[in-house]
Amino acid sequence: MSVRAELWDALPDGTVACRLCAHGCLLRAGARGVCGVRRNAGGTLLSLAGDVVTAVNLDPVEKKPLYHFLPGTATFSVGSAGCNFSCRFCQNSSISCVPASGRVAGTRVRPEDLAALARAENARSLAFTYNEPTVFFELVRATANLCPDMPVILVSNGYMSRDCLHALRGLVRAANIDLKGFRDAFYRKFCGARLQPVLDTLKAVKELGWWLEVTTLVIPGVNDDRQELAELAAFVHDELGADTPWHISAFHGAHLMADHPPTPLPTLQQARDAGRAAGLRFVYMGNVRCAGGGDTVCPSCGSMLVERVGYAVRRHDRAGQCPACGDLLPGVWTA
Repeated sequence: MSVRAELWDALPDGTVACRLCAHGCLLRAGARGVCGVRRNAGGTLLSLAGDVVTAVNLDPVEKKPLYHFLPGTATFSVGSAGCNFSCRFCQNSSISCVPASGRVAGTRVRPEDLAALARAENARSLAFTYNEPTVFFELVRATANLCPDMPVILVSNGYMSRDCLHALRGLVRAANIDLKGFRDAFYRKFCGARLQPVLDTLKAVKELGWWLEVTTLVIPGVNDDRQELAELAAFVHDELGADTPWHISAFHGAHLMADHPPTPLPTLQQARDAGRAAGLRFVYMGNVRCAGGGDTVCPSCGSMLVERVGYAVRRHDRAGQCPACGDLLPGVWTA
């Protein structure tokens, strides 16, 4: 089954122009987009993932990762299938890579079902994650419209079009966006995409007023050059703000890079130091065991605000306020 897609234009020759993401695919009859889940069926663009879920879980919001958005709460997490990237290091390739047959595995759902499940689980928020939420935009928007009382989160690669972002205006409250590297050559070789559209999306998300956190998976010998990381950190500071949390995560072999070595702890520490040198006030280390790597500390006085062990959280009573100096920390601490 499939649903009629949104954000596209029909052309006189039967081709359709998809306006969902920065690829801007032009699809002749029968063709599928880069994402693998949008198909031109006789001059009409259909979504093969608009009513499909492959994963539904109640996750700690820290798993997204979001550390300054309702910390210590559970988010109802939904994933579908397909992706507009082709990352060689993808950790969710089983759902992001659509087979050549075009058959999308998963469970058919209605937005009403997802909204009801999220409420039944008493989730504090609703997250679209696991695979790229842009490519199941229709299900994201329809479900979000049914949950005006539940903050919506996107975990994304940041390749949305302006049309896509504006269609989600007022529906999304927070996003974690991957800034996978800071070289266009890296994006082209390892992700099948380009850098600039991601940078544009990051700035657009700030303009929209969504709470934003950024994640970079640091891969040894690929995107771990000190100068590149310093430039990336400077971009986050200068364009997104010193209070934007930056999550630097350790790589562990996956997909087409299963044999690639994992990220050493010193490499992550160097990236953390680059973030701090750039003026970022909240830099976190993930996918690695490191005491204090996930803690939120008051930048004014150094007192602990949120202590994390893995995804487990211990919080002070006054959410978002330093217990020692009284400073309010940036973020969304109450729904």
